[in-house]
Amino acid sequence: MNFNNKTIWITGASSGIGKALALTLSQYNCQLILSSRRQDALEAVKQQCKNPDRVAVLAFDLADYNQMQPIALKAIQCFGKIDVLINNGGISQRSLVIDTHIDVYKQLMDIDYLGTVALTKALLPHFVERQRGQFVTVSSVMGKFSSPLRSGYCGAKHALHGFFDTLRLEHDKNNIKVTMICPGFVNTDVARNALTGDGSQQKHQDESTQNGLDVDVFAKRMLKAIEKEKFEVYIGKTEVLGVYLKRFLPRFLHWYLLRSVVK
Repeated sequence: MNFNNKTIWITGASSGIGKALALTLSQYNCQLILSSRRQDALEAVKQQCKNPDRVAVLAFDLADYNQMQPIALKAIQCFGKIDVLINNGGISQRSLVIDTHIDVYKQLMDIDYLGTVALTKALLPHFVERQRGQFVTVSSVMGKFSSPLRSGYCGAKHALHGFFDTLRLEHDKNNIKVTMICPGFVNTDVARNALTGDGSQQKHQDESTQNGLDVDVFAKRMLKAIEKEKFEVYIGKTEVLGVYLKRFLPRFLHWYLLRSVVK
C-alpha cells in the first residue's frame, strides 16, 4: 500500500476500528496521529504500534466542535503536515424513536456529524494550500438505509454523505480526495457503548455485532479502499446487500426489516 512517508490522522483511535487501523498502519513507513477523548488509552495504543516514535497522541472531544481550529493546528505541528484524515470517531444508538430524548439526538449529531464536519473544515485550508489531501470518513451502511433502534445514528450518518459528497465536488480542483467507508457489522464495542433513549450506555453486545466482521480484517479492507481512493465502499457480510435493496427493491427491504428486526 502507498502509505510511505505519509502523515495519517485517525480519530476514534483508542479502540475498535481506529485502533486496528493504527496498529496496521504502524507496519508501514508513515507517521500517525492518534486522537480520541482518552489520553491514557491513546498512549496504550501508541506503545502497541511497531514504531511508537513515529506516533503522536492528540486527545480531544469531537463534541467540542467549536475548538477544532486549534486542534487541527496542533495536529499539523506534530509532523509538519497531514496527508490523510480518517474521521472514525463517533458513537451509536439503540433505542426506539418514541423512547429517545431529544438531547440524545443532539449528542449524536454533535459527535457523529458536527464534530466531524468541524474538524474537516479546520483541516481543509491545509489541504488546499498543499493542493492535495484525502478525507476518509467512516459512515455506515446505516448511512445508506435505516434500521430500527438507530434513528439518530442513521440521521447523523446520512447527513455525512450529503456533506462529504459536496466537499468532493467543490475541491476536486484542489486534488482533494474524499472516501466514504460504510461498515456493516464489525465486532467491536460499538454496541456496548451505544446510547439508549435516556442517554445512558447500552453496556451489552448485540448478537449481530458479535457475529460481525473481525475488526482486523475490516481494517485491511478499509486501507485498500483508502489506497485506491475509492469514492464509497461497503465493507461487511450479507448486511451490505441492504444498500442495493434500498436502491432497487425498497419495499422488499422494508418488509425484511419488519420481520427480522422489529419485535
